[in-house]
This record gives sequence, structure tokens and C-alpha cells, in this order.
Amino acid sequence: MNTSALIQKVWNFCHTLRDDGVGYGDYLEQLTYLLFLKLAHEYSQEPYNRPSRIPPDCDWASLRSQVGEPLEAQYLKVLHRLGSEPGMLGAIFFKAQNKIQDPAKLSRLVQMIDAESWISLDADTKGDLYEGLLQKNAEDTKSGAGQYFTPRALIEAMVACVRPEPGKTIADPACGTGGFFLGAYQWLTRAGTSLNRQQKAFLRDQTFYGNEIVPGTRRLCLMNLFLHNVGELDGEPAVERSDALIAEPTRKVDYVLANPPFGKKSSMTITNEEGEEDREALTYERQDFWETTSNKQLNFLQHIVSLLKTTGRAAVVLPDNVLFEGGAGEKIRRKLLETCDVHTILRLPTGIFYAQGVKANVVFFDNAPKDGRVHTQGVWFYDLRTNQHFTLKTRPLKFEDLQDFIACYHPENRHERVATERFRYYRYDELVARDKASLDVFWLKDDSLDQQGDLPPPEVLQQEIIEHLEAALAAFRDVAAALPGRGVRSA
Repeated sequence: MNTSALIQKVWNFCHTLRDDGVGYGDYLEQLTYLLFLKLAHEYSQEPYNRPSRIPPDCDWASLRSQVGEPLEAQYLKVLHRLGSEPGMLGAIFFKAQNKIQDPAKLSRLVQMIDAESWISLDADTKGDLYEGLLQKNAEDTKSGAGQYFTPRALIEAMVACVRPEPGKTIADPACGTGGFFLGAYQWLTRAGTSLNRQQKAFLRDQTFYGNEIVPGTRRLCLMNLFLHNVGELDGEPAVERSDALIAEPTRKVDYVLANPPFGKKSSMTITNEEGEEDREALTYERQDFWETTSNKQLNFLQHIVSLLKTTGRAAVVLPDNVLFEGGAGEKIRRKLLETCDVHTILRLPTGIFYAQGVKANVVFFDNAPKDGRVHTQGVWFYDLRTNQHFTLKTRPLKFEDLQDFIACYHPENRHERVATERFRYYRYDELVARDKASLDVFWLKDDSLDQQGDLPPPEVLQQEIIEHLEAALAAFRDVAAALPGRGVRSA
């Protein structure tokens, strides 16, 4: 069975569960629990004979031997017991719950997974299956999972520019379902490359380090990595369930690839006695930060600088406000330009993220020694936004749309770049002389402002109107959240 057929088979069962109120995200979580148990069982058999650390009364055999209500009772026991185990096992099953209330349908799901020999599928097939399910979940607007999902074409392009090398460490302090890790993994194992045994072991066990504060998303990330042969059944998870911004990093890395959460305010979640969640503005007091602010993206940007080794390199998706905001934003921009080599900014088009109304950029920079010198000589800007129209459904962003940017970036030697219509260089002194040292730079004529110009197709106009309304609503929520005595419910 090919990958697309297998994805369809696994996903079709979700439509049956939807009638029982089981959403896409809940279904994907249940699949994660059961797939992990089935894989652990297969690895424990000949010829692998790998220890799984799963108690015998909580293994896959204990589930497939049951049906009906006994199966439901056994499943609940398994979830509760394994959630208290250490290492990868406890991370996958942390606070796991059964969301499939019909024992007959739970039995059908167990049988469907039991019918496949998952270990015989190669890593690409298993990984593509899970990535396909994650994307379907992200496309479901009701699930809210899109906020954790960066367009894979954008990830692929960012990785192609940074070109991570074997034997080096990669971090993502807000890793979601692990898209950047998988993009880097696919680059390091691309056709034509050959890793020795030591490099393969390093890739599996020591390359990736991440944080994800949402337990369910972290679970999906760990399973995504595991299905791509990253991590071990009996090892420690590569992704910590913690807020990366709380404290200075204990480890420096060679690369950071990240798309920190959208939204201006850092916040913490508080659960009241009724189980309802509110979010409160949170300011991080860090000695290694240049400025104290509650702006989430500015805090992540400062944290990413602190994560990098002196020779480290970063590619980070950041919203427009980081490029022009005054106050702490201006001070942080100036420090970033001084202490790091900020060499490239990709102005992204709208309509490519599941979070509507987002205007974002990819900022590429290299860390540098703290020697008192200004390390940014100038910044190359690539404008992929002006006169570009994308939507998630009718014209999604594809890797081909980023080929010209990659060619202009010239990853083989970025010091041999050539200016084009969309690619332009601005010297450091030009940028810091701008109002608030703004990096919000455009130079192309926007045809939509020309009344004689051709209008975009109706579906594009409709999508742009929706995005503008969504952005206005998000801005209104930010204002409401800032009012005294007000909190914002988590989305």
C-alpha cells in the first residue's frame, strides 16, 4: 500500500469518529498512543529484540486481545500507567486520555493498526504518513492546530539556505509538531549524501533540541520525530515540556530554525477551579536579555541569540511588528544589528499561514563574538510580498515559488550575491538612520494601488478581505487583553 492510500485509510476512520464528537486533533492523539505501542511491540520481536520498558500488562498484546468494554477498561489502564513512566514513554503518554467513548470503534481502530506491519515501512513512508495527518489536522480550522504548523515549502527553503551540516546541533525553542527538525533531517539525509555510523548516531540522538509548552503538541512532535528514526523508545525525549523563555539556555547550539508563536503578548496560562483557562501577560526578567518586555516575539528573538554558539546561525520567522516597533523593539533591533551579522530578510507574502492576517518575514543572521564591533555591514532584502497573491486552498505556497529567493540568497557563498528586481541591499548606516531603525523595507510598486492595474482574481480578493478582518479582530483582542482586569481566553 502506497503512502497516500495508507494516509487515506487511516484518516477515513476519523470521519466515523466525528459522528461521536471526536475531533481531528483527538483522533490524531489516539493514533499516536496506539501507533507507539504497536511499534514498541514490533521492535520487541525477532530480529530486533529491543527492550521497550513497557510493563507486560500494558503492552500492545494486552489491547489487541480485548474487545468491547474490557478493551476500553484496559486502554484506560494503559494510558494512566504509562503516563507516569520516565523518558520517552512518559513523554508520549503524559496526561493521556481516552477520547473514543464507543468501545466498538476503539476495537476497530486497534484492529486497523494491528493489521499493518509498521516496522516494515521505511522511515520516509511512516514519516510521510504522520506528516500527512498533521497537515490534515492543521487544515481543519476548528482544531486550532494550524498555529503549530509552518508551511513545509517555507521550511524546506529556509533549510536549503542555512544548509545544516552533520554532527552539529539544531534547536527550535517553540517547535510545535517538529516541522523544522524534520526539514533539517531531510536535508541531512537527502539523496546523494552519505553519513558515517558516528554521524548517523549523532543525528538520531544528539542533533535536535526543542521546547514545546503544549503537552499534546509536544506528544505529536515526539512521535513525528520517532517515526523518522529520531530518538529511541527507551531514550530521553529531545523536546522539553517547558517554556523556553523562563531561563537562560543551559546548552548552546550551532543552528536555530524557528517560527515562534504569533501574537504580541507573552502570557502564562492559569486554570481556575472550574477548569477554565485564562492567560495573563508575562514579563521575563532575564539578565542575558537586552531589554525587558512582554512582547512574545521580541523575547523569542533575544532568547534565540542567547541559544547560539559564537559561530551559530539562525533563520527565524518573525511578524512585521518586530521590524518596525518602537521602544523595546527599536533597542533590540539596534543591538541585534550591532552584535550579530543580520544579513538577509525575506519579506513573506500573506495567505500562507493557517493563522489568518499574518504579515511575516524570515530573518537570517549569524552570531558573532562580543568584541564591541558592529557586525552587520548591511542587509539584503528579498520582497516576496508585493504583487504576490497566495491562499491556503486555491494557490498555496510551493517550494517552486521560493526557488528564485534561494538562488538570490546564494547559499554556496552569500558574499557573491547580485541585486535583482526583488533582491536589494541596504547598508548598515542607511538602516540605522531610518526612523526607529526600521527594517520594514519595501521598494517595489504595488500594482493593487494603481487603479489602472489588473485586479487579482475574486477568490484572492475574498481571501485578502478575510485576512484583513482576522488581523483587525486579533488587534482588537490584544487591546482588550491589555485593559485592566481583563484576560484573554486561550485560543
